[in-house]
Amino acid sequence: MLLAQPDVEDIQLVKVLHALGDPTRLHLLRVYASGEQCDCSSERLGVGHLHKSTVSHHMRIMREAGLTSTRSVGRNRYVQLRRADLDARFPGLLDALLNSLEGEEL
Repeated sequence: MLLAQPDVEDIQLVKVLHALGDPTRLHLLRVYASGEQCDCSSERLGVGHLHKSTVSHHMRIMREAGLTSTRSVGRNRYVQLRRADLDARFPGLLDALLNSLEGEEL
């Protein structure tokens, strides 16, 4: 079951950019850019220093902005970047963001 997320045509650039205005969410963007579904393990996401509720908050902000989709399976959640949707809505945006983050430490 997918959690609520905006339809492709309802994704707004201002909300996407606002969601990415936080270093933790930029880090998560890089993690999700692999294209694989990621579970919500803080350690596997590279944010083990954050409390579980803080990580959940960051993931909710990204989902509600339309950056990610979250699939719920029982008590587990799996997150994936909405790459195709974002590329269709804002061509080149993700590539530009990810290229600018290469080599940066967040």
